[in-house]
Amino acid sequence: MPRKSRILGDSGIYHVMLRGINRNTIFLEGNDYHYFLTLLKRFKAKSRFKLHAYCLMPNHIHLLIESGDEPLATIFQRIGPAFVYWYNQKYQRVGHLFQDRFRSEVVDSDPYFITVLRYILQNPVKAGLCEWAEDYAFSSARAYLTGGDGITDTDFARDVLGETDIKTFLHQESEDKCLDLQAAGPFKLTDQAARQLVGEALGADYFYDPQADMPEALFPLIRDFLNAGISVRTLNKISGIPKSLIEKAARKAE
Repeated sequence: MPRKSRILGDSGIYHVMLRGINRNTIFLEGNDYHYFLTLLKRFKAKSRFKLHAYCLMPNHIHLLIESGDEPLATIFQRIGPAFVYWYNQKYQRVGHLFQDRFRSEVVDSDPYFITVLRYILQNPVKAGLCEWAEDYAFSSARAYLTGGDGITDTDFARDVLGETDIKTFLHQESEDKCLDLQAAGPFKLTDQAARQLVGEALGADYFYDPQADMPEALFPLIRDFLNAGISVRTLNKISGIPKSLIEKAARKAE
C-alpha cells in the first residue's frame, strides 16, 4: 500500500523548467545532452541536491529537484552559466541560450509529486519523439525501470508509489499540466536582460527617432523582442519605441 500522503511544503521539492531563448533549440546533437547531464551530476554532488527526475527536450528542460545545502537560485547560477560557456565555445556563438531565469513551482504534496513526475517523464511521448517514455534517451524514465542511472534519485518516488507497477504508471495516459509551456504563460525578461537583447539587435545606444526610423522596418524586430519575453512597457522604456507602434507590430503578427 502507498504510504499516507504528507505535505511537502517545507521539503524544498520543486518542478523547475528552463526554456531556450525565443524557444530556440538548446540541444543540437547528442553530445550537448550528455554534457548537460555531466554538469547536473557534478553540481548535484557539490550542491547536495536530490534529482527525482529530469527530461531534456530539444528546446526546454524539466527537472524535479529537491534542494539541499544551497537554494535553487545558487544551483542554477552554477549549472546555467557553465553550460552556456561550454556551448558558446563549441558553436562559436555569443549571447544568451536560456530564456531569462528558470521557472519553478513548489511540489507541495505526494499526489502532486506523482503528477509532476509522470508529466515530466511523458513529455517526449506527448511531443511525438518516442512511443514509450523509457524509449527516450535523455530522461529519468529508464532509471525507474532499470534501478538507476547514476544521477536520478528514485527511492522517494518508489516509496510514494508503493506497489504501483512502474511501467504501468509510466504508460498511463494523462492530461496533466504542470508548468506547461503554454499554460504557464510567457516568460518576462528582466530590464537588464531586455537591454542586452535590444542592444545586441539595435546597438547599445539605440533610442527611437521618429525622424530617422522607419516603423515598418522595425516590426520584425519588435515581434522578436516580444516573443523573447520583453513586455510592451519595458520595450518602450528602454528603446523609446512608442507603445502604439509596438502594439501595432504585435497585431500584424496575429
